Amino acid sequence: MERRVDREGVDRVGQPIPLIDLGRQHRPLMPELRAAFERVVGASAFILGDEVQAFEAEFAASCGVAQCVGVGSGTAALMIMMKAAGIGRGDEVIVPAHTFVASAFSVIHAGATPVCVDVLPGSGLIDPAAVRAAIGPRTVAIMAVHLYGQTCAMDELRQLADAFGLTLLEDAAQAHGATWKGRPAGGLGTVAAFSFYPSKNLGALGDGGAICTDDPEVALAARRLRDLGRERGGPHLDIGFNERLDGLQAALLRVKLPHLAAWIRSRRRLAGVYRERLAGAAELLAETTESPCTFHLFPVRVAGRAAVAKQLAERGIATGIHYPLVLPDQPGLRGLAACEAPIARDWADRELSLPMFPEMTDAEVERVADGLAGRVSARSPAIDDEGLTGKGG
Repeated sequence: MERRVDREGVDRVGQPIPLIDLGRQHRPLMPELRAAFERVVGASAFILGDEVQAFEAEFAASCGVAQCVGVGSGTAALMIMMKAAGIGRGDEVIVPAHTFVASAFSVIHAGATPVCVDVLPGSGLIDPAAVRAAIGPRTVAIMAVHLYGQTCAMDELRQLADAFGLTLLEDAAQAHGATWKGRPAGGLGTVAAFSFYPSKNLGALGDGGAICTDDPEVALAARRLRDLGRERGGPHLDIGFNERLDGLQAALLRVKLPHLAAWIRSRRRLAGVYRERLAGAAELLAETTESPCTFHLFPVRVAGRAAVAKQLAERGIATGIHYPLVLPDQPGLRGLAACEAPIARDWADRELSLPMFPEMTDAEVERVADGLAGRVSARSPAIDDEGLTGKGG
């Protein structure tokens, strides 16, 4: 724990600062959340139903698309998105090497093959030039993974998709409320997948996900696939999944959705405090004018990450890593072809996520930033990740 000495000379221990504190978000919403719970219980509409339909309409409107299909998780959204878009055996999908494993797993579950490419140095987002170099005769789609609350370079990716007749997919699991040139994530490609994992900018009180699109055929296929391949309780037309969004989660998400814009404003303001305090002390995320970051996470890159994280933990400051391995290095993806991705590997080696949630106080942000700045400036170059906990931190 971090110790402080007050004006009277008394040594005090600072309160722990978590990576995220959902309790602070939910406490003021409890009356609305309880009312939503009681509404669902009263209607006994636990699977699909009116609450799901209402949330789908509201979330589609927020993303600027015609269709939203609620599903059981973000991973389910990715997997069903693939199959609904017609991607299958023999196809290749280009994905960034720096992303969560579900981006690649969804391609494999569809029967296709992920092809990894490198990312941009400042943002960690997929590099359009690397995408162009990886397009081959079996390529059918590009997956734009919007990381940290910032969208990919969608104009360049759209030009590539149109030039080569490819489907442009969005993994928007970290991009609720993010925009590209004023257009919301979720409506920038052919079809998008969202996660409502509790820690997201818009999080459920459990698992949940959604597929967003303007293509009615893709939406229809997704609705069938989430419900065991059937439409409205009819015969099973496809080999589908049991991946329906719960009515309860939809009702709770409806409570939280109207607060998303205010939460993003708070995240951006707190990020401004971080950026001011950390100038020159760590490598910060590069923002683009086309896509102002919504800071789902606040990533920095530091040398000796394990040592830095350890010392912050000793001061009661939690940190995370997003993500410690590039896709080809994941044990579960051993069959994935290796790719030249030095920039992605640099992100995997040095990225450290600092506490970020809308209800943080300026004092907490300042304490984290000052702790990191002091640790980095005082760090001995002889200490590195290898000497403490092994590669990856």
